[in-house]
Amino acid sequence: MEQVLANEEHKEGRLTKLIEDQTAKIPSDIFLWASVSAMAVSLTLKLLKKEKPASFIGQWVAPFLLFGIYNKLVKQNGHDKQSE
Repeated sequence: MEQVLANEEHKEGRLTKLIEDQTAKIPSDIFLWASVSAMAVSLTLKLLKKEKPASFIGQWVAPFLLFGIYNKLVKQNGHDKQSE
């Protein structure tokens, strides 16, 4: 009973539910491939001695991986999991 009350107190807002509904439609491997692609582009730019663009693109890797983790968590533990 206490678990149900805790979930009721921490409900997600409408915007969060909308975002979760949309992000759950994206396959998780898209984010992995985006991060690997960013690494490849960054390395290529680095080899071409384009330091600033290489660093800029290289900084995309971590956010893509974090988006992938968020995507996976939403699929496993999103708002619809609590409302079942």
